[in-house]
Amino acid sequence: MITRLIRRVSKPQAPGGFDRRLLAPMMLGSILNPVNSSIVSVSLVPIGAAFGAPPAQTAWLVSALYLATAIGQPVVGRLIDLYGPRRLFLAGAALTGLSGLIGVLAPNLGALIVARVVLGFGTCAGYPAAMYLIRSEARRTGKESPAGVLTALAVANQTVAVIGPSLGGLLIGLGGWRTTFAVNLPLAVAGLILGARRLPKAHPRREGGGAGLDLVGMVLFAGMLVSLLLFLMEPGAGRWYLPVLMVAAAVGFAVRELRVAEPFIDLRVLGGNVPLLLTYARMLLVAVVSYVMLYGYTQWLQEGRGLTASQAGLAQLPLFLAAIAVSTATGRRSEVRGKLIVGAVGQIAVCLILLTLQPHSPVWLLIAVALVCGVPQGLNNLALQNAVYHQADPERMGSSAGLLRTFLYIGAMVASGANGVFFGARADTVGLHGLTWFMLAIAGLFLAMTVADRSLGRIASTPSPQR
Repeated sequence: MITRLIRRVSKPQAPGGFDRRLLAPMMLGSILNPVNSSIVSVSLVPIGAAFGAPPAQTAWLVSALYLATAIGQPVVGRLIDLYGPRRLFLAGAALTGLSGLIGVLAPNLGALIVARVVLGFGTCAGYPAAMYLIRSEARRTGKESPAGVLTALAVANQTVAVIGPSLGGLLIGLGGWRTTFAVNLPLAVAGLILGARRLPKAHPRREGGGAGLDLVGMVLFAGMLVSLLLFLMEPGAGRWYLPVLMVAAAVGFAVRELRVAEPFIDLRVLGGNVPLLLTYARMLLVAVVSYVMLYGYTQWLQEGRGLTASQAGLAQLPLFLAAIAVSTATGRRSEVRGKLIVGAVGQIAVCLILLTLQPHSPVWLLIAVALVCGVPQGLNNLALQNAVYHQADPERMGSSAGLLRTFLYIGAMVASGANGVFFGARADTVGLHGLTWFMLAIAGLFLAMTVADRSLGRIASTPSPQR
């Protein structure tokens, strides 16, 4: 389906049209992170058994990737803005391969965690590079890139995120849990070949090495996020110092960015771009509900409903099919506000169905949950991606796209914390219903923010500025 979509949106065009040779590296780079985010879900139990590690320790294999990605996406995105995507893409592919090698040879859990950190930084370049290339092609050709390119990007990410657990199970069955790390070796080789052969050799926008590179701002930004995400992973009064460190880093970051000539994140411009800030906030809210469904609901299917791991994966398959169908059907329409409103209503509908679930709920009701959930899954991520494309400063498209992913992973951390709060030692139905009320509040806020934001309606009616 993805292949057909790419072919359809990238048919030969008149000279000066979108360079379809860029599609393969764009798609490959952008899927590296979501496939590795989801594939690990079926690896945690066998890895824990291999090293005698409890779930609290193997959870770091998930958190390490989120931490590295949340920090690295906007940093690498800014480097792409300054120096072009080619070198960052190739460096990321090399790090991805290195992470696979470390994972294959890892003698203990600590080495695996290091591999996931390296992987997080290695996969940071793909998505910002893709968004940068879409914008740079619009600048080069003097006209907007085909809407289907953004659609194909979103569909590819959704596809691998959902099939990741099934792929992981297949790989483990073939060669054990180390194969889930080894899969990055051929992916890295493909990335290096495609990046070297197809990505343009863009000239840096800044000369003189580190000129224009706000290293101090990047370090303060990283410190702020590390403190926040570490607290979200294990919130508690005994970890009060983490929010304090976060606030201190945030204040230092704000002061630095408002004073430096070439800031990492231009807070003056970003602060004046309220629509973009609201898009980031909506991404956080959407991610909370999406990741609760990905991890919390799936855990309930196994412990609360009594399904096996493979049966739980099959129960989520309709979500994948519905999300792909919705994205493909609506992706070529640039309108954003209506998609987000329908997506928010869809999330609320999912929550209302979840409140009816019981330990012996029929299979058809579980399928209904997945089908309904696929509608907002197919609408929200694509619409938010389109919103950033139109709202962000074209000269900072890489870092703006990276920030969108940062808010996505902050939402994932919030979801992880919520799962821990509502599920005690076991993911039972009482905990699921409590978690559902939390999701319902988040979805309601998402809907209210979208209905009130009239600026979204202008995205479909006015072209984005060319600079």
